[in-house]
Parts: sequence; C-alpha cells; structure tokens
Amino acid sequence: MNILRTTSTRRLIAGCALSVTLVVGGVAAAMAASGGGTAPPAKPLASAIHDSLAAPKPTGITARVHFTNNLISGGALPIGSPLLTGASGRLWLSGGRFRLELQSDAGDAQITAGDGHISVYDASSNTVYTAQVADTGTGDATGADSSHAVPSTDEISSALTKLAQQATLSGADPTTQAGEPEYKVSITPKHDAGLLGQAEIGWDAANGIPLHVSIAAAGSSAPVLALDVTDISFGSVDPAALAVTPPAGAKVVDLGSLAQGSGTGSTPNHSEVQGLSAVSAAVPFTLAAPDKLVGLPRTDVRLISDGDHAAALVTYGQGLGAIAVIERASSAQGTGDNPLASLPAVSIDGATGHELPTALGTLVSVERGGVSYTLVGSMPPNAAEAALRTVLA
Repeated sequence: MNILRTTSTRRLIAGCALSVTLVVGGVAAAMAASGGGTAPPAKPLASAIHDSLAAPKPTGITARVHFTNNLISGGALPIGSPLLTGASGRLWLSGGRFRLELQSDAGDAQITAGDGHISVYDASSNTVYTAQVADTGTGDATGADSSHAVPSTDEISSALTKLAQQATLSGADPTTQAGEPEYKVSITPKHDAGLLGQAEIGWDAANGIPLHVSIAAAGSSAPVLALDVTDISFGSVDPAALAVTPPAGAKVVDLGSLAQGSGTGSTPNHSEVQGLSAVSAAVPFTLAAPDKLVGLPRTDVRLISDGDHAAALVTYGQGLGAIAVIERASSAQGTGDNPLASLPAVSIDGATGHELPTALGTLVSVERGGVSYTLVGSMPPNAAEAALRTVLA
C-alpha cells in the first residue's frame, strides 16, 4: 500500500510499468519451445496447464505485443505516456533478463529488468524510474529455477477446486494466437470483487507462455487492461537487444526496493502493532476508524511505515472488494509539492484533496485538521466519497 499513499502521475506510470512487468515475469517462468499454428486438442483444464508447464525451454523469445490500458479516462491526467494510454511494441527475453519497448505518438517507454533491478524510461516526461526487485536467481536460460518441479495434474486439479470456491472458471478453450496453438481460460469472481469483472489468460499450448492477459470491469466485456502477443519467435536473443540507455539529461527517480520493506534495520517493525487501541496509541494524531464503511465491517487496524513516520492502515471488508484507508500526519509529507496535486481536485465536507477515478476503483485523498486521509477501494467515486465522509464525521 506504500505506493498508493504517495501516488503521483509519475508513480502511476511506474505502477503501470510494474503491472506489465508482472505479466512478463510470468512469461519468464513458463518459457518453452514453440508450437504449431493450429488449435490444440481439447483437454481438461488441469491437464492443459500441466502439459504446457512441463515442456522444454528455449534459449529466448522475441515478440511483438500490444498493451491496452483503458484504466484511466482520457483527460484525467495531463500526460499521454504509452504506459497510461496503451501502445504497441516489442519484447525481448533471455537468460532471466527482458526488455519491453512500447511506442506511441506521445513518446516511447522502455522497461528493462534483470539481476534484481528494474528500469523504466518514459520519454513523455524524460524520466527514468529505477527499483530493486526480487532476483530471478540462477536457473535455466530464462532465469526460472529449474530445481522447482512442475506440479502434478492432481495438484493442479486440487488448486483449481479451491479457486472455484471463489471464482467461476471456464474450461481450457482451444484456439490460436500469434500463429501459436493456445488454450484460453476466463475467471469471474463470485463475490466481493468490487468493480472487477472477468479476467482472462491465454497461453501457448506447447509451452505455457502467456500470449494474452486481460482484465475487464464488472458488467463490461471490453478489457480495461490487456497485454497481447501478436507475433512471436523462439531462439537466441542478441544481448544488445536487452539493454537501453536513456538520454543523458533524463531525470532519475529511485523507487527503492520493491522486494522488501522500505525501512532500515533501526526502523521499528510496524506490522507487529495491530488493533484499534494499540495503533491509536502509536500514531501522533486522533485515529478515525468507524466500525463500518458503506456497510462493510472494519476488519483490521495496523501500524505501517510512511518513511520515517508512523501511519495507520484501516481496512474494511474482505477480498477484492475491500476498502483501505491510510491515515497519517500531514507533516509527514514534508513541505514539498503534494504528490497527488496533478489529480482532479475534490472537496468532501470542507476537506480539500484530490481524486483518481478509474474503471476498476477509486483513490481519493483529503487533508483536514493536520491529518491526511487516503481511501482506496474498488468502487465508483460517489461510493468512495461517501465512505470518506464517514471517516471524517
């Protein structure tokens, strides 16, 4: 939740980049040899997953991709980065390293990762974002740890049965994409999903490589976020294709470590302080934590770190439809510019702040009485504002 507490336009770009990175990381973990161009035979879902994961692995991947991003409506933000608007591009992956290049009229974006480091260059703002991430470790040519055995069909079936308690799963639909045989499955949450509708993933039937990943909002079939492979080939990748050097004058933003907590060895373990009374006593402001928000019961209160300052995280409800409220002393932000200042302005019961409505949820942050309140939930803006009014009451 730390990145949500300090969400700015720049960090939204970095967040979208990291979302794309998670998809690419899934590609790296499942790489294998290429298949043909006809639909694969029909199989039970567990068998289709097992057989794809168990295939041998290639030396590398070169692909063309299309990234769809309809999360934020046009005009809500003052810039047009391809990471926020969507774009087509190219992908290279080999030896646990990858590079993703997205191209648009507003400028290109480059994402490179490997050896526990990720770098995102956004040409629209001439900014480089860097971060430390969990290293893929040593393993096969893709960076996956070959010591991890592929789960058996029975183990996969058991996991799917548990997942079916929370979501409706389709079967493995045999089809094709990018000239490859593909199995595609859709996942629809049964409850507590907020604005999230159907998720869909398609993978190469011969090797398990994701060829399509998409998320739609509830009540809509059009994807909000999607990454599609449109052309793909397997084999050695030129090391030069995996590196990119941003312009010398680019601004550098260090996001720190995304693999571990942001605190140092001397920082208290805030996650151990839980409960309304304990957290209320630990923060330098009056904690607002009503029993319910928009009908959802309070489920957790815990102390979290806001850099060198203590803040409170109060959650309501369960699952994807939960609401999170982060409270901190306004002075913890320092005297610089408000990182949310580029978002649309909002006023709630005399408290001023900013709001970011998206197709999958809303972030709204206001300040009053020396305290900053940031609410994040998979709900429309009017519901988020009503919930925050209850917090401020």
